[in-house]
Amino acid sequence: MKYVTADLPPETPGRLFSAIMPGKAVLRLLLASFMGLAASVLALPAHAAEPTATTAQNASVMGLWLSEKHDGIFRIAPCGDAVCGTLIGLSYGPDEPMPHAKDGRSECNLVMLTGFHPMTDDPGRWEGKILDPDAGNLYHAQIWSPKPDILKLRGYILVPVFGETQTWSRYHGTIGPECRMPANP
Repeated sequence: MKYVTADLPPETPGRLFSAIMPGKAVLRLLLASFMGLAASVLALPAHAAEPTATTAQNASVMGLWLSEKHDGIFRIAPCGDAVCGTLIGLSYGPDEPMPHAKDGRSECNLVMLTGFHPMTDDPGRWEGKILDPDAGNLYHAQIWSPKPDILKLRGYILVPVFGETQTWSRYHGTIGPECRMPANP
């Protein structure tokens, strides 16, 4: 009579080994798979698991930008672990005083875009806050560059649908003393 491993009586040598063997093979296969997965995860750079913006995305919003109404120039640059926008050029006449924010601070070198981080659900867009210097209010905002030399800025209350979008253009000109913009930027 032919015996199949499962049919062997308990006292038969090899029954225990053959009954455990498929379990060991599966265990070894799982262990090898886990070790291979662990080795591949450990081989990744530490920052690979974190959502980061690509260099192209960073470069697309960084730089000097002329506001939609051509009355201000902003420098968008890294500030700490975020991206910020500083008003570095203003349009005001030669006999006019430097414009001031509601709190009395000069608008020259006023940081108006703060805490911008890449949006994880919409690559290429950044979200942060924007200051309205005339009212002294902070609003939610998003910035993105849909094409070279164009920057979109959307300021809003609570959700983007309750907001307004401006189109800024890359600025290549100069800025005079006291943040004064040239007559025709």
